[in-house]
Amino acid sequence: MSLLHAAPLAFITRLGAPARFLHLILSLALCSFAIRLMIDANFGASPWDVLHVGLSHHTPLSIGQASILAGVVIVGFTWFGLREKSGLGTILNVLVIGVLIDLLAPVMPHPTHPAAGWGQFLLGVVLAGFGTAAYVSAGFGAGPRDGLMMALHRRYGWPITRVRTAIEVVVLVAGGLLGGPLGPGTLIFALLMGPSVGAGLKLFGFRKQEGAGKGLEG
Repeated sequence: MSLLHAAPLAFITRLGAPARFLHLILSLALCSFAIRLMIDANFGASPWDVLHVGLSHHTPLSIGQASILAGVVIVGFTWFGLREKSGLGTILNVLVIGVLIDLLAPVMPHPTHPAAGWGQFLLGVVLAGFGTAAYVSAGFGAGPRDGLMMALHRRYGWPITRVRTAIEVVVLVAGGLLGGPLGPGTLIFALLMGPSVGAGLKLFGFRKQEGAGKGLEG
């Protein structure tokens, strides 16, 4: 089977910088749309979005602004505390996703029927996985949260899986205590996001291990 048939979007990784930059922005927009779909389905959210929504309940910040604040703190700690510099993609990840989460809020559906809500949530998971893979394929650096994970791994030698799990658990507990949307969808996200990203990475010609540690919310 040819590479084209095995990975129909692999050509994107070979595009010039201007085209990949546009691809990066579109990927982040898709991720923002996916995050908003999951939040507004009202069945839970990803661990980080549980935290962002929880912060918005106790501060004047919107969900997007809380996301930007969290991203800035993470980038600052990673850069100055762990001596890991951030790339252009990392900074744009923080800003674009945070801004678009708020801009999309007025036009997003809020399903009242459980079946419609679950359909919207699962669509969000699938689009988040594809958006993450698309973001990785642009080649402008890891997201802030994945950058933190990799920095801790390189600095202390801790296994990546354990570092990521510990971060997600701490964030989820903190968000839940703040009243974020912790629900059954949070568990579904945890179970399906990995396979969703993996499927997306294959479309862009990445093996699963090549995309490890690089992600959306990332």
